[in-house]
Amino acid sequence: MRRLLIIGILYLVSCTTADSNSNSTDTKQLHTLINQWHLDASEANYNDYFNFIADSGIFIGTDITERWTKNEFSEFSKPYFERGKAWSFLTIERTIRIDYETNIAWFDEVLDTWMGDCRATGVLQFIDNEWKLQHYQLSMTIDNDIVADVLKLRDDAAAQD
Repeated sequence: MRRLLIIGILYLVSCTTADSNSNSTDTKQLHTLINQWHLDASEANYNDYFNFIADSGIFIGTDITERWTKNEFSEFSKPYFERGKAWSFLTIERTIRIDYETNIAWFDEVLDTWMGDCRATGVLQFIDNEWKLQHYQLSMTIDNDIVADVLKLRDDAAAQD
C-alpha cells in the first residue's frame, strides 16, 4: 500500500512539473526570457532589464553585502547601464524546472563572466500573464582543489584591513 502511495505521488509530481530536458513551449520561452535578460544587461537596456524583475524581486550578488531589493539594485546599477554596457553573462548551461500548480519556475545556470565561470540560481513566478524574476543569486565558483589557497588569500586581505 505504501509503495502504491509513493508511486501515485511521484506520478502527480511528474504531471505538474516540467524540466529543461523537456521540449515544452514554456521551458523554451523561459530560456529565451532569461537569455534576453542577460542580453539586456550586456546592451544596457536598463528598463527592459529591470522590468523583468518582479517588484518584490531580490538580487544576491557575489559580495557578502550584496542582497538587493529591485529598487536598491536598480539604483546601484544605473551608472553601469548609463555607460552603455553593464555586464555580460554568457550562459554555458542552464536547467529549468516548472511547477504548473504554483506557477513557479526555478533554474540554475553556469555563466561565463568577467569573473570566470559563475553559477547562478533563480526563481520566476507567472504573474499577470508574464514571467517575473523573484529571486536571483550569483556566485563565483572555486575549484575544490584550490579552496584552501583562496581562503588564505581572503584571510590575508582581511588582516591587512
